[in-house]
Amino acid sequence: MIAGMVTGELPGLEQVHVGDASPERLLTVAAPAALDDIRNGIAIARTMFAGHTVWSVNSTAQGGGVAEMLQSLVPYARGAGVDARWVVITGDDKFFHVTKRIHNRLHGASGDGGQLGPDERDHYEDVARINAERLLRLIAPSDIVMLHDPQTAGLIPLLRAAGLPVVWRCHVGVLEPNDLVRQAWDFLRPYVREANVAVFSTQAFVWDGLDPARTAIIAPSIDPFSAKNCELEPSTVSAILDESGLIRDPAAQHPARFQRSDGGDGRIAHRSEVTEETTLAPSTPLVLQVSRWDRLKDPAGVMRGFVDHVVDRCSAHLMLAGPSVAHVTDDPEGLATAEAVQSAWRKLPLPVRERIHLVTLQMHDVEENAIVVNALQRHAHVVVQKSLAEGFGLTVAEAMWKGRPVVASRVGGIPDQIEDGVTGCLVDPLDLVAFGENVAYMFTHPQAARRMGRAAEERVRERFLGSRHLLQYLDLLSGLLRH
Repeated sequence: MIAGMVTGELPGLEQVHVGDASPERLLTVAAPAALDDIRNGIAIARTMFAGHTVWSVNSTAQGGGVAEMLQSLVPYARGAGVDARWVVITGDDKFFHVTKRIHNRLHGASGDGGQLGPDERDHYEDVARINAERLLRLIAPSDIVMLHDPQTAGLIPLLRAAGLPVVWRCHVGVLEPNDLVRQAWDFLRPYVREANVAVFSTQAFVWDGLDPARTAIIAPSIDPFSAKNCELEPSTVSAILDESGLIRDPAAQHPARFQRSDGGDGRIAHRSEVTEETTLAPSTPLVLQVSRWDRLKDPAGVMRGFVDHVVDRCSAHLMLAGPSVAHVTDDPEGLATAEAVQSAWRKLPLPVRERIHLVTLQMHDVEENAIVVNALQRHAHVVVQKSLAEGFGLTVAEAMWKGRPVVASRVGGIPDQIEDGVTGCLVDPLDLVAFGENVAYMFTHPQAARRMGRAAEERVRERFLGSRHLLQYLDLLSGLLRH
C-alpha cells in the first residue's frame, strides 16, 4: 500500500443550507460614515455576480470562528443577490491529526510534536484529491471558490487546474513567526502559491515567499443580528441562563424565547453540562472565558491565573465555557484538553473550587448554543481571552460589542481589536501576575471598566461589523470576475 493513502471510504461532502439575510439591516447599526458604501455595494452585487455561484469551503459546519463567520456572511451575500453556497469537506482521523498539527505550527506551537513529512503530505494530498473530485461535480466553470484554512489548501491546485478562480483565506497566524511557523508555511506554500489571492486577517500574518500582488488583508467580523450578538433584554438573559442550567435564578421569567435566523421562535431545549461545587447565583460577579477546548486558548492558564492572582482580590467567580468536544469534528485534541482542565480543577482546595465553574455547552442546536453564549457574555462582568496564540480572536469583538471590559492576550489579531487601556487591557499571555492584576482592576475600578466597555462597543461598530467584511469580500471577488 502506498504511504499516506486513505484506507477507508470517506463520508460525503456536506452542503450547509442557510437562508437569506437582508444586508440592509446592517445599516441600522453601522457607523454613519460607512452607510453610503454599504448601499452602493449592495446595489452593485446583484448585477456583478449574475450567473456566478460563490462557493465557501471549510472543514466544519459548527464549532469555531470560521463556521460562525460563514453562518452570517453567506446569508448576507445571498440577501445581496449573490448565489452564495457553503460546503464542508470530509477527512479521516489521520487527515485531521495532520491538519491540527499544521494549525498548531501556524500558531508557533509544537502540538503533538508529530512530523510533517512525505507520508503526511501524501495523505493530505490524497484526501484533497477526493474532496476536489467531489467538489468539481457541483461547481460550474463560471463559479468562484473561496477556501478556508489549512484543511482546504490542498484543493487549490486541483481546482485551479480545472480553470476555476480560487481564493484561499488563512484565519490563523502569529505576530512573530518561529521555526515551527515556518515549517507550516513550507508545508502549505506549494498549494497556496497557486491561489489567485491569499487572504489574511492582518498584515502581520502574511507569509514569507508569497507574491504581495496576490495577497489581500480582510479582518474578520461579527454579525450584530446573529443569535450570538443580538440585543437581549436583561430578563431574557436571566431566563436563558437559568433554563440552560448555568445560573440558578428563582426570579427568572420563563420560558426563555429568542428569534431564529429564519424568523422562527427559539426555545432553550438543552441544559449545559456544568462541573462545579456550588451553583452560580445571579448576583455573583463573574469572569468569563468562552473558547474551544484547545491548549492554545490556555484554559488551564486562565484558571491558574485566577486562583493565584484574582481570588484574594475580589469576590468574583470564574467560568470557563467551551463546546461539546464530540461536535467539533476537526479538532482531535479537544477531549484531552477538556479532561486536563477538569483534572486540574479537582486538585484545587474546596474553597477555591467553589469559585470556578467548568461548562460544556451543547452543540445539538447551533443557534441555541449561540444565544446561550450571548447571554453569558452579557451577564459577565469581565470577559477574558488569555490565548497563548490566536488567529483573530473574534470572541474579543463579541464581548466588546456587548460593552464588556475585556482582558486579553497581546497575540494574533487581538491587538487590532483592543487599544490597551482604552477599549480593554492587553497582557503577555504568560504573565499570570499581570493577567490577575488587570482582571481584579476591573472590579476595583468599576467606572474605568464601564468606560472601557463603552469605548469597546464603538470600536467594533466602526471596524468589525459584517457590513465592512461583506463589502470587502464582494470587492475582492468582483475583481476576479473582471480579470
